[in-house]
Amino acid sequence: MATWGLIVEMTVGTGERKHMEASVLAHVEGSREEALAELGEWIGRYTPEHPRSPKRSRIFRTADGFLLVIDGAWQTFSSRFTVAELVKDSAAPQPVPPPEDAAPPPAAPPEDAAPPPAVPPEDAAPAPSGPTVDRYADGVPVKPAWLGRTDLP
Repeated sequence: MATWGLIVEMTVGTGERKHMEASVLAHVEGSREEALAELGEWIGRYTPEHPRSPKRSRIFRTADGFLLVIDGAWQTFSSRFTVAELVKDSAAPQPVPPPEDAAPPPAAPPEDAAPPPAVPPEDAAPAPSGPTVDRYADGVPVKPAWLGRTDLP
């Protein structure tokens, strides 16, 4: 299965410093048609940096993607969206083969074996003390630790 890059080439800067820069929006595994469909969705969500006050916006379909042309108050800016097959990636993670001298994985215990004994409560690690901290799903505290401290300037 092929890997396709969803690429945008956009106009950046203004005046004499206006130039094109390319960046990869995403990678898509599958067929070229699936990648083009995904690229079409990206255009609906894409908001270019320039122009700040768009007057007219046009999207054109090309053989490899789309061309977005936006007329501003003084200049025209464009963004070309292209689907391209990924041929080589110098930063792609390489698969790691298992070492040849590695020990085989441990055998599973028989099904009729007794479960390991439970850890007695007196040997268990003590529960953390102090107030509990409310956290978001990603683990970040809802309230920063420094908020409300009186010893800070």
